[in-house]
Amino acid sequence: MYPGQVPDSPTTPTTRPGHLRRSGAALAHAVSAAAWRGALEVRPADATVAPSVRVGIAAAVTLVAGGLLGQPTLAGVAALGALTSAFARHEPYPRLAAKLAVVGVSLVSFVALGAVAGAAGLTAGWQIALLSAAAGLASLVLGAFRITGPGAVIFVFAAMAAIGYTHTAADIAAITLAVLAGVLVGWAAALAPAAFLPMGAARLATARALAAVAGLDGPGPRDPAAARGALAHAREVVAVSARGEQSTAHARDLIALLADADRAVERWLTDGGADRLHRVATHERELRKVKRRIAIPSPDDAPELPPVGGFLADGVRRLRSCGLLANGARIAVASALAGWVAAAGGLGHPLWASLGAIAAMQGLTFSHTVQRAIARLLGNIGGAAIAAVLIAAALSYWQAVVAIVALQVLAELLVVKNYALTSLAVTPMALLMVGLGTPITPDIAVPRVLDTLVGAVVGVVIAAITLRRSIHSPTAG
Repeated sequence: MYPGQVPDSPTTPTTRPGHLRRSGAALAHAVSAAAWRGALEVRPADATVAPSVRVGIAAAVTLVAGGLLGQPTLAGVAALGALTSAFARHEPYPRLAAKLAVVGVSLVSFVALGAVAGAAGLTAGWQIALLSAAAGLASLVLGAFRITGPGAVIFVFAAMAAIGYTHTAADIAAITLAVLAGVLVGWAAALAPAAFLPMGAARLATARALAAVAGLDGPGPRDPAAARGALAHAREVVAVSARGEQSTAHARDLIALLADADRAVERWLTDGGADRLHRVATHERELRKVKRRIAIPSPDDAPELPPVGGFLADGVRRLRSCGLLANGARIAVASALAGWVAAAGGLGHPLWASLGAIAAMQGLTFSHTVQRAIARLLGNIGGAAIAAVLIAAALSYWQAVVAIVALQVLAELLVVKNYALTSLAVTPMALLMVGLGTPITPDIAVPRVLDTLVGAVVGVVIAAITLRRSIHSPTAG
């Protein structure tokens, strides 16, 4: 599962003895075998290839264009802008366009902020404070608008690149325009399938819902609430996707199919009959086909599409959520502390420690936070070793571009399966991008691991201190 969404009611610190006991138990959990096993678990995932390839294409376009223009550093920043396409995968296209606009504005704002900080010559301590506060704000925005994806880590990394590049006012304009160009490429790449398959997200959501319904009679755990939740989600996606006469007609077919699945669940709960479950699920394979017209039954009547809430209005309302505000503050504090500790320890890239803390604290629960911290650390160790080999090979710009794009696609394929494997691909990709405009040596891999360790530890400690309920509770941290 992609990070990006946070619970509406995260933790609030307290000094009660019970809270201290929970924090102690949480820290003990962080070193338990169960936490490490969870970090290494590879989860099943579907529909990952197409979105991953689109992200790779967007990155390739920006890197090739930058190389042809003789601007390798700006090409790397533009490629970070192209990562807009990595957010909000599988959203219905009308909503995807709006969510990616929020992401794009955030990315451009972070790069402009980093560029101004670089031109102003801010010290490392002030850079850490500024970007940590911005990361907390970005986490609030992503949570309020329910935008899944890489999270605020990408924004902070882009701002770091801007700090290193910018020395004059002209540099500020150049790097801001570069990331804007990348954002536009990423936005276009993510929305391109809407031109030939406008109901693609609706079909996928419906297929997943039917799979959840069929699973009620499968060998695994049976969860009627989860199946009904999948059906409700699919109905919303279908309703949002309906634009134009043809799409609306197709949407009504899908809504009728979901209604039949709902009735099948109700019958299964009543008498245990599974025949209807399996009959409904036979349409799953057809729904997953990539073509404009598919063979699913049309209803005799024309069901009305369910109403959907306003995306922007709902997001703005959630910006005032006490839970989301508290979560943003926790992330900002953890990021700042991690960066300052790394700086005090003499590490050369303290903002990398901030990145480690931010990445860990994007977990939905404390248990998830611990697993992400462990996974990021293990992935960074392996990824740093891969990066050292690639850097030692003294790749040309175009060879580095091929490696970066391949690693980006691999990371996107793995991100919903296992975060450690994702970090294994992301770490060398990030270091190669750093080296596009600045000569680096294999030694850079060592501080990357040390900074990640600092960030992971600080993130876990802050999460434990602010723990309110159980380790596995969705409001635990």
